[in-house]
Amino acid sequence: MSLARGGEIGSSCPQGWLGDQGGCRERGGGAGPEKSRWLGGLAGVGAVREPIIGADVSMEACCTNGHQMATQHRDCSLPYTSESNECRMVQEQCCHSHLEELHCATGINLANEQDSCSMLHSNNTSLEAMFVKRCCHCCMLGKVAQAREQSCEPSLLVGYQCGLVFRACCVKEDLVFLLVAKIPEPEEEQEDPYLNDRCRGGGPCKQQCRDTGDEVVCSCFVGYQLLSDGVSCEDINECITGSHNCRLGESCINTVGSFRCQRDSSCGTGYELTEDNNCKDIDECESGIHNCPPDFICQNTLGSFRCRPKLRCKSGFIQDALGSCIDINECLSISAPCPVGQTCINTEGSYTCQKNVPNCGRGYHLNEEGTRCVDVDECSPPAEPCGNGHHCVNSPGSFRCECKAGYYFDGISRTCVDINECQRYPGRLCGHKCENTPGSYHCSCSVGFRLSVDGRSCEDVNECLSSPCSQECANVYGSYQCYCRRGYQLSDVDGVTCEDIDECALPTGGHICSYRCINVPGSFQCSCPSSGYRLAPNGRNCQDIDECVTGIHNCSINETCFNIQGGFRCLAFECPENYRRSADTPRQEKTDTVRCIKSCRPNDVACLRDPVHTISHTVVSLPTFREFSRPEEIIFLRAVTPLYPANQADIIFDITEGNLRDSFDIIKRYADSITVGVVRQVRRIVGPFHAVLKLEMNYVVGGVVSHRNVVNVHIFVSEYWF
Repeated sequence: MSLARGGEIGSSCPQGWLGDQGGCRERGGGAGPEKSRWLGGLAGVGAVREPIIGADVSMEACCTNGHQMATQHRDCSLPYTSESNECRMVQEQCCHSHLEELHCATGINLANEQDSCSMLHSNNTSLEAMFVKRCCHCCMLGKVAQAREQSCEPSLLVGYQCGLVFRACCVKEDLVFLLVAKIPEPEEEQEDPYLNDRCRGGGPCKQQCRDTGDEVVCSCFVGYQLLSDGVSCEDINECITGSHNCRLGESCINTVGSFRCQRDSSCGTGYELTEDNNCKDIDECESGIHNCPPDFICQNTLGSFRCRPKLRCKSGFIQDALGSCIDINECLSISAPCPVGQTCINTEGSYTCQKNVPNCGRGYHLNEEGTRCVDVDECSPPAEPCGNGHHCVNSPGSFRCECKAGYYFDGISRTCVDINECQRYPGRLCGHKCENTPGSYHCSCSVGFRLSVDGRSCEDVNECLSSPCSQECANVYGSYQCYCRRGYQLSDVDGVTCEDIDECALPTGGHICSYRCINVPGSFQCSCPSSGYRLAPNGRNCQDIDECVTGIHNCSINETCFNIQGGFRCLAFECPENYRRSADTPRQEKTDTVRCIKSCRPNDVACLRDPVHTISHTVVSLPTFREFSRPEEIIFLRAVTPLYPANQADIIFDITEGNLRDSFDIIKRYADSITVGVVRQVRRIVGPFHAVLKLEMNYVVGGVVSHRNVVNVHIFVSEYWF
């Protein structure tokens, strides 16, 4: 948002309009009156045709270019390419104006969407942060005034631009139309031209709104796109859609409403990064950052510079690095400067040719033409002037004998003696073992290692590649280690073979399975008795099969199926004479308890005098306890005391029949004001075992049994402990 001095309106105009010092005009730039009409403006300024800056460039085109620079680059300091000074002025002003609008819109959106300006850092003093923060704060003040039902006309001296933002956020008007509206005269009251505008206060749109008369059309700022609801806007990720203009070597970074291009690498030494993200050569000579001496001239090159001497040397001389002129030895630098039979003699700045005198000394002889002396190669085969162990080196006019590599010259024997490198450089030549050889040495490695490609170091051998172990192998430094999978153990004999572990034979093998343990290679399996049990999901315990529930029993229709540990029993309980089956245990229901209640015929005195009131039958299945150290409670008889005048009834529990070897007893216990008879197994019983205990509950009043309940308990003891 940009406001000109003296109250002129900036370039914050509706979509499809361009801003200028006179107000807002419709885009297009045509010569007709419909393409050059203006909105708002200062009082006394009428409709004016667009000025033409150049023959082919209009002010609108220059301003449009400035808008595009602000929208795409968010930077108005980039170089303007127009040759017209006036066009560059328009470009810069329109760019700054539109850039301020974008920053201000960001601040207003931040205040409206987040109700806070806290995310803006106070230490950021950039131009963008200043406009965003100012518009955010002014909008927040307007929203506070609205919430407190205060006047939307700012009374504080916050400035014209802040006042517009304050009022727009207070009354929720469209800030764009506020900015382009004409400033009312203090003494005149004018009718609001947008009173009936459906876009007033922003309308239904989130960013830009236009009332065409027939409908309300929503649009978005540059860098945003309209969502499917037709009113909301979301940021366009130009980096994903490919609508950016970043060049090769630059990375696209998306920003809210726009994007920016960032170089992937620095420019390097001798270059600097320009504002348009390009690398420009640094002219060290022009900037004076070179280090050429005073007698040298600096010459700029791409990424560097050169120092060239000011002094020019005469013919026959060459300039050295310090700028001094030194003589050129033409006899060495020029190929055959003199004719055949003449010798080249270098002179200051030139050379002379002198005729050869064929007088050769020791170590030289005349060439075939007899024009010059050439060296005699004393070392050429078959001559061996140095002997064994020596190396002959020819030199001009002579030769010398040197010891071969790996030998040294013994001054006493005057012969070449082998050097023992292993003793001279102990521990420095070979990684492991060093062996001296004539003129050299040889490195070797310990077991488990091999010689590296350098012939000196030793590297570990991965023995596991040759599969030395019967199961698993782990390579270790210099060796390997065999190990076995679960259920196997490493052999003590060879250390590489894996032997099966017999888990059933271990000291704890008897507790692995509840019944029987079967060893298999690498593991074990548990089994259960052939009938009456199945293996539990954990693969170790045995579970009883309830044949009565699964329906695999063979009981007749007149019998009741009773499940016991490891099997079932078909029993038929009938009530004796003068007794009937209790209503809570009908005949068709298969239950573990059958209860018969006394039912006397009329005038049957003997039946009425019989104290036995109920006769019950029940079935209990028990395992063979492996460890029997204390009594096991197996049956609980709950006694309900009948109502008597003095309530002095005593309850006596007794086992009258079936207690073989006194394996069971019955005790009386009180729990929650209820008398309970507890039947206990007091001796260890090894199954299979079957017994019928006849239990009595006697209610005694005044020493006489007034009421008796009989319970026949069929006890089945399994031969297994589970």
